[in-house]
Amino acid sequence: MRTIFIILMFVAAFWAFYEQSKDQPNKILMILAFAVFAFGLMRLMAKVPGKEERDERENRDEDI
Repeated sequence: MRTIFIILMFVAAFWAFYEQSKDQPNKILMILAFAVFAFGLMRLMAKVPGKEERDERENRDEDI
């Protein structure tokens, strides 16, 4: 599933840059590409634990 989001983010970024390079870029397509990129980034970062969570988990493991 992670691979799908990574591929989706690269496609969305390429799509936004390609659309921006045109003489008359379609703003709706650029906004849509940015939204897809932001959604993919959000889904990927949701699985990364925060620093406090890691420290808390390490302290719990040391107590055992």
